[in-house]
Amino acid sequence: MLLKLAVLLFVLVRPGASYFNLFLSQAEVRKLMGLQAELFYVREGVINEYAIKFVVPVPAQVHKLHFTWENLAGRPLPYTMSVDISNPSALSSSLNISQAGEIPLGGLQTWALALHCGPYDAEVDLSLRINVSLSRRNTTSLDFRRKKICLKDKSNIGAEEVHVAASGSSSGGQVFYAAIGCACAFIAAVFVLIVAYYVRDKKTRRHRDPLQESRGLSSACSVERGTGVGPAQTFLSPETPPPASATSTSTYRRLDDRPSRELHERIQEITVQRCRVRLLSIEMEGTFGRVYRGSYHEEGASTPRDVLVKTAAEHASQSQVALLLREGLALYGLSHPALLPVLGVSIEDRSAPFLLYPHTGYKNMKRFLLRCKLSSEGPPRALTTQEVVEMALQAAKGVQYLHRKRLVHRDLAARNCVVDDDLRVQITDNALARDLFPQDYHCLGDNENRPIKWLAIESLLNKTFSTASDVWAFGVLLWELTTLAQQPYVEVDAFEMASYLRDGYRLAQPINCPDELFAVMAYCWAMSADERPTFSQLIVCLQDFHTQLTRYV
Repeated sequence: MLLKLAVLLFVLVRPGASYFNLFLSQAEVRKLMGLQAELFYVREGVINEYAIKFVVPVPAQVHKLHFTWENLAGRPLPYTMSVDISNPSALSSSLNISQAGEIPLGGLQTWALALHCGPYDAEVDLSLRINVSLSRRNTTSLDFRRKKICLKDKSNIGAEEVHVAASGSSSGGQVFYAAIGCACAFIAAVFVLIVAYYVRDKKTRRHRDPLQESRGLSSACSVERGTGVGPAQTFLSPETPPPASATSTSTYRRLDDRPSRELHERIQEITVQRCRVRLLSIEMEGTFGRVYRGSYHEEGASTPRDVLVKTAAEHASQSQVALLLREGLALYGLSHPALLPVLGVSIEDRSAPFLLYPHTGYKNMKRFLLRCKLSSEGPPRALTTQEVVEMALQAAKGVQYLHRKRLVHRDLAARNCVVDDDLRVQITDNALARDLFPQDYHCLGDNENRPIKWLAIESLLNKTFSTASDVWAFGVLLWELTTLAQQPYVEVDAFEMASYLRDGYRLAQPINCPDELFAVMAYCWAMSADERPTFSQLIVCLQDFHTQLTRYV
């Protein structure tokens, strides 16, 4: 009797390793997500809950979903299937196996769910439910959720054939295109090196001593005695109003229609004497803008404080100067630990205007992440998942504060954040971002440089911005954190981004990125703005995940 009881307990408590596997093959994962990996939903009887909960977008070119399962029980396992579609008039489905049957013995079996789009464009939610009976009292229920993109101008048969052929790992065509791609990459690399050398050489000749002229900032003030005197710069007269067109290009936008205070009124409130600022070294430099490290001697203070100075070069146009001031003062009057405030501004007669920011060891986040890849220049250790989540939480709280103040950032990215050695994050304005990071901005023929690969689909198509578009950009920022500032969609031309996103494609899951963290990113990139989470919800998700991480540390 005891022996029978022991055998019965062993059967009941042993893991489901003797039951079944259910997964997506490498070719299927590559077709849907662009990854070279298999995705297991059930591995030896153990269910991957995070993978099950993730809603996988199905591009317009994909019309069949392939699943592979394997019976490990040593006996046939009964199953039932059902498909639930949110909009049956736009999408129908069919299975190449029966909806009720048994998972057969004898190795792997791959079956397909075919999706048939209707005669009009639509985004349809569907759910595939599978119930597997392991015993009379033990049934495993799985619910796979997909979001299918249907476009009326896509041919089901042709598109599927092309996509499957591209996914094959042994086709001759893939080798041919890979060879062409390598050759193109080599040519492009040579071209980039030549251009970089030319630009660097040109800048070196133009700025043999970039600080010589800037040291004249302190010469006219009795506080900074003994400083060098350099040649004068060209400055914008305070009587010169900003051009009317500059108003529409401001990155920050209030959610209501109340008129904001005039730019010059804000300037007058935080104007500092130019003679109290001394420029020490160039931190970053673009075509018409520069960021200096400097010192600011406040009136009544015994010692100067370290500051960062954003200023326009002497050849910058008035519209560029006006844009620098308008976007640089967008965060004026706000106070939050995750926001970098403007300390002061100067726009004296015949003087280049500049903006002052406190400098307490913070550095540009994008440059910081890029240096993390280099052991000689980066931090003494790589960023852990816990640290990435902590940084993302700080950024999310900063944007949440902006939204509560009825402000939309419209250019949230690693380049517009700063971070210190303790990984404290602050969001900044985007003044000079287009100039300092030109590779992140593209012009699509409308004479306006925009961060195309950070924009939500509605911002890209209609130039509409909201709190939901900031959520989309936050997802890309989170992807930048996990990839150490890789360029998003590097393989996609800027002119193709709209159709690429419309077809349901998104950024792939980074290497070593946990499923929970990638799920947060994916929710940020929902096609419909209403389906994206708010920053309050994102903060809760990230805090919960952070709590899980700290349990194992």
